[in-house]
Amino acid sequence: QAKEADGRLPYWLSNTSALLCLLQKNLRSNGFFGTPSRRSAGGLGGKLAQLAGRGDTAQVDARYPAILFKQQLTACVEKIFGQLRDNLKKEISPLLSLCIQAPKSTRPGKAPKAPGVSAQQPSNSHWDNIVSFLNLLMDTLRENHVPSFFIRKLITQLFSFVNIQLFNSLLLRRECCTFSNGEYVKAGLSLLEKWITDVSEEFAGTSWHELNYIRQAVGFLVIHQKRKKTLEEISQDLCPSLSLRQIYRICSMYWDDKYNTQGISNEVVAAMREMVNKDTQNLASNSFLLDDDLSIPFSTEDLSIAIPAIDYADVELPESLHHYPSAQFLLTAS
Repeated sequence: QAKEADGRLPYWLSNTSALLCLLQKNLRSNGFFGTPSRRSAGGLGGKLAQLAGRGDTAQVDARYPAILFKQQLTACVEKIFGQLRDNLKKEISPLLSLCIQAPKSTRPGKAPKAPGVSAQQPSNSHWDNIVSFLNLLMDTLRENHVPSFFIRKLITQLFSFVNIQLFNSLLLRRECCTFSNGEYVKAGLSLLEKWITDVSEEFAGTSWHELNYIRQAVGFLVIHQKRKKTLEEISQDLCPSLSLRQIYRICSMYWDDKYNTQGISNEVVAAMREMVNKDTQNLASNSFLLDDDLSIPFSTEDLSIAIPAIDYADVELPESLHHYPSAQFLLTAS
């Protein structure tokens, strides 16, 4: 039952946000966002006052129950969004753990000794599972008519989580900081790039930008002639988003398991070590890991534009509600 309830979250996000936006539009059209005043019982305000149990609606300030209802709906939308996002993180986590390191069975037995020589490419089956997961998610959200505003925010935060999980795993596991593994992750990221392009910016938003840390780290792993790179080239050209501590961590763990070439020069590594040691004395935290973003990525004001404009005059009241007097205000509320 709990799993079934989780599966209904897109449905509730769609309907609750639609109700909230409809309420906001009615409040604006009735002047409820103006200066508080004692209003008559006419319009949506009077109906909300009646629903709130107020007796003399002729002298009721209906602004307060309406705004209270709006606040409750807003909190509900935020809670549904947060729960849906957190559930998706839990579902994608085990898939990501298989994508940070190339499967051993796909690694070539004897690697070529020079760049440019063709070799067996590792399978992307684990990355294909990530793409399948994203496709199913997008289909579910669209089938439940979740507004593109929420899909965009949800997908963006999900890709931010992907970036954090992959990047942190890379910095914690030396076996992942290899040339061949960089090729494996880079190939997987190219699949995500294609997926983002296919679904368009309307639904994916800035998702590709959210992967900056892992993209730049992988870009460093697969670049040739690392020994010739200066500290300035690494920090400004190859990995501009990464901190010096993060770059040093990758450089100190990197090893070329494919061509057996040397990594960053000892001089550059020594210079980074000295700078990192100096910064350690001034930093409140010495962690080189990224923190997960648990915030709700939209404000109350953003929700007013979450639902596209709808001409409610063309929307018919369902026949099942026709015999309910309490539902008749839906015909005139817009």
